[in-house]
Amino acid sequence: LTGHTDSVLSVAFSPDGNTLASGGGNGLYLWNADTGTLKNTLTGHTGAVWSVTFSPDGKILASASDDTVLLWDVDTGTLKSTLTGHTDSVLSVAFSPDGNTLASSSSDGTVLLWDIAPAEPPRLAADVNADGTVNIQDLVQVAANFGATGENPADVNGDGQVNIQDLVAVAAAFGETAAAPAVYAAAAENLTTTEVKQWLHAAQQANLTDPDFQRGVEVLKHLLTRLTPKETVLLPNYPNPFNPETWIPYQLAEPAEVTIRIYAVDGSLVRTLSLGHQATGSYQSRTRAAYWDGRNNQGEPVASGVYFYTLTAGDFTSTRKMLIRK
Repeated sequence: LTGHTDSVLSVAFSPDGNTLASGGGNGLYLWNADTGTLKNTLTGHTGAVWSVTFSPDGKILASASDDTVLLWDVDTGTLKSTLTGHTDSVLSVAFSPDGNTLASSSSDGTVLLWDIAPAEPPRLAADVNADGTVNIQDLVQVAANFGATGENPADVNGDGQVNIQDLVAVAAAFGETAAAPAVYAAAAENLTTTEVKQWLHAAQQANLTDPDFQRGVEVLKHLLTRLTPKETVLLPNYPNPFNPETWIPYQLAEPAEVTIRIYAVDGSLVRTLSLGHQATGSYQSRTRAAYWDGRNNQGEPVASGVYFYTLTAGDFTSTRKMLIRK
């Protein structure tokens, strides 16, 4: 490999063996280890490069010269950081096995340890459950802690009490993601229109003019719109075929007394599921859909075959077919 015009003082292979770094009296180079071609010339040191080493993941190259240590991005060849602290030439550098610490030795008689672990981004206050995303789950957690006082992750604004202002602050932090389908899928799983209506009413009663608060109110309005079905529908049960249990999803465009009746093919009533008064909303997840355990009104398991289920919600009725296969 030709390129150096002065003494070569240090060489090191990347962990994957594909790249060779070489440092010396006239510079620092990265080479393709397979072809021997020069990949990059790294400029930044003002003196001879005494030592080079790759991080365990191969993404960072550390080089020692004059009284500094330089950290390089191996892929781009750009300088990431300059570590200063030594008062004389740095003669050697080495990474710890986990790549989070770099040791450097110098002719000034010292060894310095550098913490180079990537800094974790600060957690958003609205990320109540600390999962890295502000979403519906954070809204639910704030609502579950309404009225709590003292130190609490759900106290988003830090005023010592969990209330509607904290919930609206979470909604405001949704930003552009509020329009994402995943947000509304999660909303349908975790929220009811009744809950969101109550939150909106409380937020509007607070009557705050802060732009962030108003943005949060708009997000709640949007959520309510998306959670409110335009029509009442009986949806296909799942799983289907099934043995012995299944879930029967539906959605309501307005509140209603809801009953599901299951019939055999001869029209005889097998089971009645009285679900009571249900609010407007979507009832599709296993925690909200109607559940049938494959038994009749006497608690006896029913036979294999085709059955029909009818949803009655106010004046609305609809029937679908399902199959038990044992």
